Amino acid sequence: MRQSFFYHRLMRAGMLIVGLLSFHAAAGQTLLSEYRPGVTPEGAVYFLPKTALRVSVLVEKTTYTPGDFAPYAQRYLRMADVSQDPSTSFRVADIVVTPCPVPDTTKVYAVKFDARTVASRMTLSDDGRLLALNVEDAGDAETPAFFIPAPRQEEVNPRQFMGQEILSCGSTAKMAEMTAQEIYDLRDNRTLLIKGQADFMPQDGRQMELMLSQLDRQDRALTSLFVGTTRRDTTEHVLWVIPSALDSLASTRQILFRLSQMKGLVEADDLSGAPFYYSIDDITQLPAPEEEGKRGKKVKSAPGIYVNVPGRLRFTLYDGIKPILTQEHPAPQFGQTMLLGGSLFNKRYTTRLLLDPLTGAMLRLDADEPK
Repeated sequence: MRQSFFYHRLMRAGMLIVGLLSFHAAAGQTLLSEYRPGVTPEGAVYFLPKTALRVSVLVEKTTYTPGDFAPYAQRYLRMADVSQDPSTSFRVADIVVTPCPVPDTTKVYAVKFDARTVASRMTLSDDGRLLALNVEDAGDAETPAFFIPAPRQEEVNPRQFMGQEILSCGSTAKMAEMTAQEIYDLRDNRTLLIKGQADFMPQDGRQMELMLSQLDRQDRALTSLFVGTTRRDTTEHVLWVIPSALDSLASTRQILFRLSQMKGLVEADDLSGAPFYYSIDDITQLPAPEEEGKRGKKVKSAPGIYVNVPGRLRFTLYDGIKPILTQEHPAPQFGQTMLLGGSLFNKRYTTRLLLDPLTGAMLRLDADEPK
């Protein structure tokens, strides 16, 4: 049964917060039909959080470009199975799942301040979630950092290591033959340098390292004309899953994304990609909430602050039918709420309340009676 109250107006920085307060007899929750979270000298409107899962999918793109001398790799360098066709492929390099708090619009509450309470020093997050009460250093949950790819190595033009004799050849076959001979000469010089039999030996270890590095650089560049080049680029795709009770029913699987080896990550309804599914299981083990009143009997709603008693969920990710990742996380949407009575916040006590920014659960509650 519901008891309706008049509109309460909350003013801050010229912003009018109008809320129709209604008390639910079964749960004793103060809900608003129209709201804008914030704190004013007169009162506050706040959310409790629920868990959203941030799924970061790292997709690696591999691009193969055949070398100019690919048809001659077997003849001059004895390299078999060198492809002469360009190709592009994609694969999932890594998947990282991070729980993040978001406002639960089904758990929005209003508090009206008066001179007899000390509840006016409320700390809210930017999106209106309650973080603390009478606590100076209350912080929000850390935002996951975005993926930063490694710096790309400078691409080397192999023709800068070709002498005039090679560049002036009249046919590709002859250029390939002379380039292969240059590669063999580089490898012979490297072997002589390591054995200490080179005509010009380095004076110290540092000079030795530089000479070997330069020989390896030239070898790789010229060899790429035969075996081609492979370039790998990794990109991050961030997907969001907000678990609900419907997701946990019968542990049904839902498509999170699809991966095409030719196009990369595609939409869930794009059948060109192989599906990656996820399932949500409610693994909460909490006692059922006690009934606060019998049906048809009015129950008075006590003033105070609501906090979460979070449940837990199990998130499973599948590559087709094969499970590849399973994690458990706290989930306030699968738990309960608890009312901290208004007697804790009267002038007789100095009350400090700190909530877990991820779950909205109580981390610390101090109520000191002044001497």
